[in-house]
Amino acid sequence: MPGDAGYEAARHGYFTLYDHHPAAIAGCVSEADVQACVDFASQHDIPVAARSGGHSYVGYSTVDGGLVVDVGRLDGIRVLDHGRAVVGAGARLGPVYQALGSAGRALAAGMCPTVGVVGLTLGGGVGVLGRKLGLTCDQLESARVVTADGVARTVSAHQHADLFWALRGGGGGSFVIVTSFTFRTAEAPDLTSFSLQFPPETAATLFAEWQDWQPRMPDELWSDLGLGATAANFGGCFVGPRSRLKAILDDFVRRVGAAPVKREEPETDFLGAMRYFAGCTDLAGPACGTGKIGTAAYVATSRMLMRPARDPAAVVALLSEDPESYTSWTVAAARSCAATRLSRTAGRSRASSSPTGWSTRPKPRRGARSGEFATGSGRNSAQPVTATTSIRKCRTGVRRITAGTCPGCVPSPVATIRTACSPSPKG
Repeated sequence: MPGDAGYEAARHGYFTLYDHHPAAIAGCVSEADVQACVDFASQHDIPVAARSGGHSYVGYSTVDGGLVVDVGRLDGIRVLDHGRAVVGAGARLGPVYQALGSAGRALAAGMCPTVGVVGLTLGGGVGVLGRKLGLTCDQLESARVVTADGVARTVSAHQHADLFWALRGGGGGSFVIVTSFTFRTAEAPDLTSFSLQFPPETAATLFAEWQDWQPRMPDELWSDLGLGATAANFGGCFVGPRSRLKAILDDFVRRVGAAPVKREEPETDFLGAMRYFAGCTDLAGPACGTGKIGTAAYVATSRMLMRPARDPAAVVALLSEDPESYTSWTVAAARSCAATRLSRTAGRSRASSSPTGWSTRPKPRRGARSGEFATGSGRNSAQPVTATTSIRKCRTGVRRITAGTCPGCVPSPVATIRTACSPSPKG
């Protein structure tokens, strides 16, 4: 609570932009603790925010004047027979990958080792194995949760099915507090990671060629772009050997029409690839996946784009206006109806009067399969793309970027991009 030793450190999530002052922060060590927190908040009519990894772009991990239910200590990971894994709500991706990879198993999830697995899964979960294995939420078999009435429940396709549906990318993570997940994992494959850095002046061509090329690639290949005023990066992951990947990448380089200034293609096992993307060697160590939540003074926002940019050069020009911005374009997976759920906002679906789910469900597009992409042509035509823009070096105070028109952005109209940066706690 305010005034207690450790409160100042505990109240901060990852992003210093959200400088909130909760009335209390509860460090839960059991499911019963979570129930007690929900009951207390209900009795005293105070808002609740659940926190796991604390990386929420929009600040859902904290709340002014309310109770932060921190489930970070519920971080157990058990790999079961038949490829199942029970993962505590406080577990982060680094330790999850370490535990699964050591047992010869894999989970399709993100790249950042300090991100909490709960927030990732509730939002869908785009990752480097997504085109082959689906979104993280596609691999979810059941969850232990605490609902608003303080009751602990198991939800699955057979128990509280509406709520289970909403937790798999459809409800914004606002219905319950999760205490653990049970995932269906896959046999860990050998992977070839890759990173190609092109001259910055090729960014518009790189973007144009990528959005035409990627949907035609096999499901084994996932890639993303990193674009900014001084960056034109292309990277990804291939399920298979480097010998098969080389010709695919050579073809893409020919399309761009410029040689990359740097190119690397390490071939490793699953754990090696996750270490490569994480940028650290000990996925379960303090510097990589465990320990206190760090802080960063930048802002980021993600949008799901459902069709290709009509004018790639205009998009790149807009994104390059601020020299400190960086945008990552990532292919989202579509192995189930999860991608369809992700493409719809809560404002376009009606919440049911039932406390456990939605009254209307978007239907998956007939014929949708892994690897489909929103180009509108070719064999793949149903997969959305995630665009994440971040301002990495925030100046003191608040600043806004306003763009007039954005003819290449979708969905339209997209007329204004607003970002705000706040000083770090240390100034």
